[in-house]
Amino acid sequence: MLKVKNQRDIIDRRKVFAELGKIGKDGDLKPLKQRAAVLRCLKDTLLHGRSEIRERFEASNSGHDAVFSYSFLIDQIVRLIHDYAIEFVYPLHNPTKEQRMSVVAVGGYGRGDMAPHSDVDILFLFPYKQTAHGEQVVEYILYMLWDLGLKVGHATRSLEDCLRMARQDITIRTNLLESRFVWGDEAIYDQFRTRFMDELVKGSGLEFIEAKLNERDERHIRMGDSRYVVEPNVKDGKGGLRDLHTLFWIGKYLYRVNTPLELVDQRVLTKKEAQGFLKAQNFLWSVRCWLHYLSDRPEDRLTFDMQREIATRLGYTDHAGASGVERFMKHYYLMVKHVGNLTRIFCAALEERHQRRPLIRFPARFFGNKEIDGFQLRNDRLAVESRDVFREDPIQMLRLFLVAHQNGVGIHPESLRWVTQNLQLIDQSLQKDPAANAIFLQILTHKITPDIPLRKMNEAGVLGRFVPDFGRVVAQMQYDMYHTYTVDEHTIRAIGILNQIECGDLSDEAPVATSVIHKVISRQVLYVAVLMHDIAKGRGGDHSELGAEVAEKLCPRLGLSPADTETVAWLVKAHLWMSATAFKRDLNDPTTIRAFADLVQSQERLRLLLCLTVADIRAVGPNVWNGWKASLLRELYYATDDLLSGGLNADSRDSRVARAQQKVREALTGWSEQDIEDFIERGYPSYWLSFDTETQLRHAELTREAKNSGADITIHTRIETDMDATEITVHTTDHPGLFSQIAGAMAVCGASIVDAKILTLSDGMALDTFWIQDANGEAFNDKGRLNKLRKTLEEVISGQLRPSGEIRKRQVVDNKARTAVFRVEPNVIIDNKASRTHTVIEVTARDRQGLLYDITRVLRDLSLQIASARISTFGERAVDVFYVKDVFGLKIDSRTKFVQIKENLIEVLTNDDRG
Repeated sequence: MLKVKNQRDIIDRRKVFAELGKIGKDGDLKPLKQRAAVLRCLKDTLLHGRSEIRERFEASNSGHDAVFSYSFLIDQIVRLIHDYAIEFVYPLHNPTKEQRMSVVAVGGYGRGDMAPHSDVDILFLFPYKQTAHGEQVVEYILYMLWDLGLKVGHATRSLEDCLRMARQDITIRTNLLESRFVWGDEAIYDQFRTRFMDELVKGSGLEFIEAKLNERDERHIRMGDSRYVVEPNVKDGKGGLRDLHTLFWIGKYLYRVNTPLELVDQRVLTKKEAQGFLKAQNFLWSVRCWLHYLSDRPEDRLTFDMQREIATRLGYTDHAGASGVERFMKHYYLMVKHVGNLTRIFCAALEERHQRRPLIRFPARFFGNKEIDGFQLRNDRLAVESRDVFREDPIQMLRLFLVAHQNGVGIHPESLRWVTQNLQLIDQSLQKDPAANAIFLQILTHKITPDIPLRKMNEAGVLGRFVPDFGRVVAQMQYDMYHTYTVDEHTIRAIGILNQIECGDLSDEAPVATSVIHKVISRQVLYVAVLMHDIAKGRGGDHSELGAEVAEKLCPRLGLSPADTETVAWLVKAHLWMSATAFKRDLNDPTTIRAFADLVQSQERLRLLLCLTVADIRAVGPNVWNGWKASLLRELYYATDDLLSGGLNADSRDSRVARAQQKVREALTGWSEQDIEDFIERGYPSYWLSFDTETQLRHAELTREAKNSGADITIHTRIETDMDATEITVHTTDHPGLFSQIAGAMAVCGASIVDAKILTLSDGMALDTFWIQDANGEAFNDKGRLNKLRKTLEEVISGQLRPSGEIRKRQVVDNKARTAVFRVEPNVIIDNKASRTHTVIEVTARDRQGLLYDITRVLRDLSLQIASARISTFGERAVDVFYVKDVFGLKIDSRTKFVQIKENLIEVLTNDDRG
């Protein structure tokens, strides 16, 4: 029976049944009215009980008390309905042996683990086949529970049916393992329980363990196979409640325990570990209860909007360098990490106890027991003789991970347990030990998957202890839609990706980085820089600047030379420069390349920065890296490398224009000389430097097609699968606001513009090129959608359709999304130094449908000509950069105009920001 404090304040079953008895004895009430009166009474009782439980929960935030109180409340409701049915609806004064029935709670309800909207799982257990009377009672109970608004999972089975089905189905067996007597004939339940444990459980423990661990692994894969996803599932995610359930199921199956503390008596867990189990369980219960309360449904996914609200409800406040929601999520990730530690500990204890093959599986390479570099090999895993090994020589804690990885074997869970129990041995003396740091560098720079031992070290707590600055970002969440993982997980993934680049595994996705990484003089510098690039996040300042300071102090400790230390510190400081330049600046503007080259200064640093940038971006999340970003970084790398090597200085602008024109002349076979020259003359010098020959040839065909057809608007589409983008080229008469019209049409069709090149030919025709993606960051490649886009573009440009209304509808829908919780402060930067010929306007705002349309309308109304644009999106944050000139084709040099531009843009961003 569940024990709940002050249970009569939740529900007084005797008092309620007395009220029900009055209804049942009222002979003037007809059956339907009598049932309605019973239902009203029970609804009021259930409502009162729920209100009392919620009030207690809001005051205490105790998930433990809430879930057990809910189970207790449902127990009493079920008992009331059962007793009323037996006494007043279907009375049976002398039931036969066959007519007895036991009401049993199974599943989560059986555990006494019920969140506010959990299902009520009930088994109606009969000694033999169900009788007619039993069927009536069961039906009455179920319909009453359904009418109360409860979601009921039910089964009606005989004792033999239960045993037979549990023998065949592991899920049914697990449900019955957690069964709990609620009401009715307890002798039937006791008989079932005895036979279940003796006939099914006894002797089948290893089979059950294997099945439940396989089931857990499959669930982890379905849920993303990481504890560190940004919107975790509290119940089914890795390290969530279901993992705790799995451990407890195994313990209950093997040792017949009813609480985690009883596993201490079985010497499976220590008292501290069992208390850690209960602490993690209570925390996850509390989070799940708030999810159910705030969503008013059985919601188990901790979404962005819920994270902020629950953080507040649980009392997490903003601190320097970390918001309340980030502190809450850090606590969450530390808890699920602890659940992972418990899993290893538990499996180690079971493995030793039962002397069987490993419960956590590794490929077999060795058989029997042997010694490797001073460690034992047991069950194909590296182990130490006793915990005293670490106490006598703490450096062995690091060597254990290195030797295991070098030999391709796992680490014995018992040895990992001893590591986590002796983390205090990793003190300042070990941190400063040159031999220990040399071992750590060997792990970090290992040529085969260094991320694997680093992740194991992080899970065990070793990495954060040995590198305390890294320990500060363990489980550090970044509360935005752009970053998918915690800082520590992102960093370890980046190291793994860097290794994949070095091994050639990403040659298709990152060909330039794959090529240049082997030209890097010091790979050690590169790996250390990746380890430290985000090490100062959450400190309340520019993490790049602060991280460089950390690198200057930490690198000498790791054994790096002064020159290498300086390079690592520079890389950490500069690790965002390359992506910022590639994604936010016009790479055809010589000023952009020259400014970036001045920052980088050497080809070695350029190579290092490229590799770090690619690894960093790819490690952000599964859908962040794409061919388009790869092409921009490639373009920036080659242009800068050319400049640093003196290539561009030796080649004048005029000669490069002439060479580009000559390539086109030679390629346009079958064209008359006059037609060729007409096309050449249409392009200003900037045109010939902005596109490659292949693109210019397509433009030549497009403009000739437009001239021959006499069409006012000509649109060509081309899917660039390598860049995950679709190229849209629009040829039409240039006029003010054309860019805004095109952006509006794109927004109406659900296309996101990732880059744009705006050109006006010498004949007054616009030749505008846009690269677009769909909502998933992939090429816009559906034929039907492309046809709709082409038609919409023609209607908008010709003035037949105004996109404003449709965009507003889309924004209203977008506002309802869970991501509306994010806030991005609008910002406008106007820069006259970034380009020699244009004023650069950088706009930062919360991304939404039609944002680009609104921005370009403002620029149009201010009589500004947009020459090119670079559109970037980082989760919920959009950063759009425009190269503009005034109405006379000159840079803007009026301070008054600057103020007007900024004020007008901020106004539209503030008024229309749905964040």
